[in-house]
Amino acid sequence: MTDDGPPREPRSDAGAADLRAPTFGAGRDRHDDPGIAADSEFRSYYGRPVLKPPVWEWKVPAYLFTGGLSAGAALLAAGADLTGRPALCRAGRLGGFGALLASGYLLVADLGRPERFHHMLRVAKPSSPMSVGTWILVAYGPGIGLAAVTELLPGSLRARLPGPPARVGRLAGLSSAALAPALASYTAVLLSQTAVPAWHEARRELPFLFTGSAAASGAGLGMLLAPVHEAGPARQFAALGAGAELVAARLIERRPALETTAYTRGRAHRLRRASEYLTLAGGLAAVTVARRSHPAAAAAGLALLAGSALQRFGTFEAGVASTKDPAYVVIPQRARLNARVGQQPPGG
Repeated sequence: MTDDGPPREPRSDAGAADLRAPTFGAGRDRHDDPGIAADSEFRSYYGRPVLKPPVWEWKVPAYLFTGGLSAGAALLAAGADLTGRPALCRAGRLGGFGALLASGYLLVADLGRPERFHHMLRVAKPSSPMSVGTWILVAYGPGIGLAAVTELLPGSLRARLPGPPARVGRLAGLSSAALAPALASYTAVLLSQTAVPAWHEARRELPFLFTGSAAASGAGLGMLLAPVHEAGPARQFAALGAGAELVAARLIERRPALETTAYTRGRAHRLRRASEYLTLAGGLAAVTVARRSHPAAAAAGLALLAGSALQRFGTFEAGVASTKDPAYVVIPQRARLNARVGQQPPGG
């Protein structure tokens, strides 16, 4: 405060100055209501964020990626087991279990105290995505873990043993595969139910984005580790997952809402564009050159894995950016209020 009067309100440094929106009285005659102001440029209180940005670190988007990778690999492994592709099945089971271990470590590391995960098991709240997700993880883990253990038995021993080990591995793999879609998508529901504008506005597309990304990454892992003659299902799975991921990503960007512009600006935009290029390249290679060459299949698999990881980091970055710019909160609120005011009958 100075003797010349109160300081000016600085504009938001995240792009709010470029955005114009009507105030509460937009679309109505100012003479109808003297309390309603004319259109004006959006400005927040001292340019400060309205929402507190998420305190999560890089471990959270990495957790989102590894959890989806585990789900995609488990689903692919179950299909490979049922169709007699042992090398692809082994890659999916071991890769899926390894990704789950990494996902669990990242989750617990971000929580800071391991007992916090244990505390989530004290209750089961169907209305809470976090509670449901915790129980999905608990139900999914034993299946993929037991299936991976059966793959670690020496090959000579597995050949001499009767059916039970193989049968146990198959049942365990099928149980994890049944829960894989829920594991791949629950994190999208969890993000979209927060107050973060970019995540909440994309709540219809995020589950499809994450599920497609999980399928693409799981298929990429299979193409990377399995021989070409067994990787046919992985190549088909890669094309399907990559297509779903790319379509969902574009649908988010084309939503007629201010909040989704957070996906097309700054660091989030760069990460997601790199993801799309890698995913598209990996998907196209999966149905062309990867059918004849393992080096090409491995390169396509790596591209799909990298694209899936960048998609999660880009989505995370878009959410963080939308909390730092107050325009993403205030302008949509004003628009909704204007819509409600416009729907009221005269004199209502």
